[in-house]
Amino acid sequence: MKLPEPSPDALEQSRGLEQLVLQRIEDNGGWLSFARYMELALYVPGLGYYSGGARKFGPGGDFITAPELTPLFGQALALQLEQVMQASAGHIIEAGAGTGVLAADVLRALESRGMLPESYAILEVSGELRARQQQTLADAVPHLLSRVNWLERSPERFSGVVVANEVLDVMPVHLLVVRPDGIFERGVVRGAGGALGWGEKPAEAAVLAAAKALELPVPEQGAYVTELNLAARAWVTDWAARLDLGALLLVDYGYPRAEYYLPSRSNGTLLCYYRHRAHSDPLLWPGLNDITAFVDFTSVAEAAFDAGLDVLGYTSQASFLFNCGILSLLAQRGPKESADYIRAARAVQRLTTPQEMGELFKVLAVSRGIREPLIGFSRGDRLHAL
Repeated sequence: MKLPEPSPDALEQSRGLEQLVLQRIEDNGGWLSFARYMELALYVPGLGYYSGGARKFGPGGDFITAPELTPLFGQALALQLEQVMQASAGHIIEAGAGTGVLAADVLRALESRGMLPESYAILEVSGELRARQQQTLADAVPHLLSRVNWLERSPERFSGVVVANEVLDVMPVHLLVVRPDGIFERGVVRGAGGALGWGEKPAEAAVLAAAKALELPVPEQGAYVTELNLAARAWVTDWAARLDLGALLLVDYGYPRAEYYLPSRSNGTLLCYYRHRAHSDPLLWPGLNDITAFVDFTSVAEAAFDAGLDVLGYTSQASFLFNCGILSLLAQRGPKESADYIRAARAVQRLTTPQEMGELFKVLAVSRGIREPLIGFSRGDRLHAL
């Protein structure tokens, strides 16, 4: 697939990031882990994908998230957030809030039910996205802005509900390469002509220990390539130390470990997105592509459990949304022959059919002090699969 050429300004920004990466490679002895490269490519201030000024979400960006498809996603999610708040405290933190559309939809839905949170905080590392979120909320729910605040770091202590929609998949991952002669880590080096290239070295320390624990398939010949997301484990562990009462609700695309590390998935799950086109070269135009990897939900659940949290539920996005009443919400959109209903129904189909987002995306809930079953997992819970 031929990708559209970036603008001259975008290419100039990308070259600036490439030079920064090359300097980091030199500073690190000629080799940089892919996790460190991914962190720079996505988050380095001013140049990284999520901290630059390019449009990322929606039809004019590189991909579309569930909240961008229809407000029904946020309305259904709001019912689950309401239940957790009633069982803990009236506070919501959204990690990585994108354009702010989900926050606006959730706040409107909770307001209509008389269940507005005392506070809705957005944990956002990108100044550019923070500005977009502020504008979205000012346009959509100006009367609720006093309840919303932005955080640069997680609070020391928290009670309530933390929601993260498509956050874990963009945390930096290590690339593992398994061959008959051992486990290697793939990183980034200065290649031919001074361009970015690939280099490998034997895996060591925490990466090697975690890779061995996965019991990865060893091919008879060639290589088995996959990802290791230590950052997601650390993120959940960190939240466990801060959460007094409440739950983390994690929505992302991924698999349980038994499906993630299948022998047939020998090229891993790493993908890049550029203007609604997927490709597999994360070294192309650094800073201009989203770089993602599927989530190993077993590892995330294990990290939460080891840190003292309860694992309350794990299911497909389709089951979660059905359990939260998305079809009833759709029915309230008006006559089935109306244009509004038809658009909403198509969006719900995309969110819930197995061929689209319904099976690809999963929902995991972990908590402290929540004893009652969560409505989002009342049917179709797959905890046994973790």
